[in-house]
Amino acid sequence: MATNEYQVTGMTCGHCEMSVREEVELIPGVEEIQVSAQTGRLAVTAAEPIDDAKILAAVEEAGYSAVRAA
Repeated sequence: MATNEYQVTGMTCGHCEMSVREEVELIPGVEEIQVSAQTGRLAVTAAEPIDDAKILAAVEEAGYSAVRAA
């Protein structure tokens, strides 16, 4: 399993978290999602590595922007 972390800009509440979660979970191979509006963090765990572009596109579809966390 591989976990990638992202910094998401613009989330302010539980509804924001839910929107991001719903878009990211549509990506094939995603096993677990942890998202926090409080910290602005998104962690995506998958059995196989998932291209960052897919994760970032899903976050944008939810209405937010993200970058891979250092």
